[in-house]
Amino acid sequence: MPKRILQGTVTSDQNAQTVTVSVERRFRHPVLKKTIRKSKKYRAHDENNTFKTGDSVRIQECAPKSKTKRWEVLVES
Repeated sequence: MPKRILQGTVTSDQNAQTVTVSVERRFRHPVLKKTIRKSKKYRAHDENNTFKTGDSVRIQECAPKSKTKRWEVLVES
């Protein structure tokens, strides 16, 4: 089964090897037919502390690395 990949913006890089990524999704309300934006924060593993606040990153599902980290930042090459 393929792992999920999400795209978002780094909102915090305070912790060692961890970044907080805010991922926004858009969908149409079933009754009001209005486009709604919802965001959710994910904690992702950043091995070399390379990403800073404001960077656009892609994160991928992985095995749990800590109590709250279940995602890792993809390194684009």
